Amino acid sequence: MKYIKQSIERPSSDLTHLKESVVSIIDQVRLEGDDALFKFNAQFDLNERKSLRVTEAEIKNAYDHVPVSLIEDLKIASDHIKRFATAQKSTITDLPSFMVAPGIELGHRVVPIESCLCYVPGGNYPLFSSALMLVIPAKVAGVKRVVACSPSVKGTEHIAPETLVALDIAGVDEIYVVGGAHAIAAFSYGTESIKPVDLIVGPGNQYVTEAKRQCYGQIGIDFVAGPSEVMILADDHADPEMLAADLLAQSEHDLLAKGILVTTSETIALQTLQAVENQLKSLETADIARKSWEVFGEIIVIDHLNEGIDLCNRLAPEHLELAIQEPESIIDQLYNYGSLFIGEWSAEVLGDYISGTNHTLPTLKAARYTGGVYVGTFLKTLTHQTIKPEALKKIGPSAYRMAKSEGLHAHANAVDVRLKRL
Repeated sequence: MKYIKQSIERPSSDLTHLKESVVSIIDQVRLEGDDALFKFNAQFDLNERKSLRVTEAEIKNAYDHVPVSLIEDLKIASDHIKRFATAQKSTITDLPSFMVAPGIELGHRVVPIESCLCYVPGGNYPLFSSALMLVIPAKVAGVKRVVACSPSVKGTEHIAPETLVALDIAGVDEIYVVGGAHAIAAFSYGTESIKPVDLIVGPGNQYVTEAKRQCYGQIGIDFVAGPSEVMILADDHADPEMLAADLLAQSEHDLLAKGILVTTSETIALQTLQAVENQLKSLETADIARKSWEVFGEIIVIDHLNEGIDLCNRLAPEHLELAIQEPESIIDQLYNYGSLFIGEWSAEVLGDYISGTNHTLPTLKAARYTGGVYVGTFLKTLTHQTIKPEALKKIGPSAYRMAKSEGLHAHANAVDVRLKRL
């Protein structure tokens, strides 16, 4: 393995101040309710708004500020996401009855959670695509109350119109103009104007992420996400211009984003490195993309494709692209990734917006133990059982002995009482 370009390790900065700040924010929201939200909205977003919930008139007005072509694009994306989520849901089914032994019937039901918050980031860009990715699978799952929030455009009292339109197309039930750690606290514990939810999903900045971590238990969360990342496995047939474009598409997310190219061809590696430099010259987001690429970008040359497969599984990237001939031949060997993009025409950016898979994915090697947000994120599996008297005669004594051996005598008695009545 040879590094053509090597990154530095992402900084493991001291998070003490961040954690303490978020603790303070959560405590203030719990104690002061809406007043704390008004204060933090004004402090962080320069938003003096006093009515947090978005009105129907605001949503209708937002359509007048979004190009018709973009509205149609959102509808296409919405249709793809909904159709895929519906297909996924059909694979997650009830198991009404399974007889593990005579007289012992087990089963489960798959039911949606009652309520969820879809957190749609504002930040540097109005990430309206996240509105579709979060709300649609929740609605397909059957969640009764699907709520969304997003910070206002800085210095205004309103969410970006593109985000409002996307949320409306997705079918959200309620929208609130609030973001940051205080929003997570509000939907975890509730305030005068915000009813808490059962689950919070969606990406955000480090304050949002830390608030989700601290509120977990009070509410459920999807996962704790970090900076975005893409890994590309390429051979000597790959197109350096396409590779460079995909690496930069990831790098422009933020200064901590990471793009990695792993290739069997040193020629392709060097050509891609040059293509990145050429494309940066005309890229409007070059300020961010260049810094991210220069610090965290990597290009690695490997001797054999198997070496690249092992590296992919070890790094467990959020997005994994296969820019190789016959990519289908290695899919079964790959098991740690957030989402897979098969073949050079399957650009990662298509998954970000419109192909239909979800773009809310695990980062920082979390793909080793979890997948991304999908319709199943909003479903829970509830087991049930029926034990017949004849079955109790067979398994009761075993349960009794096991309970006694653990020292749980009331457990043993609950079985013994029944056995004596047979």
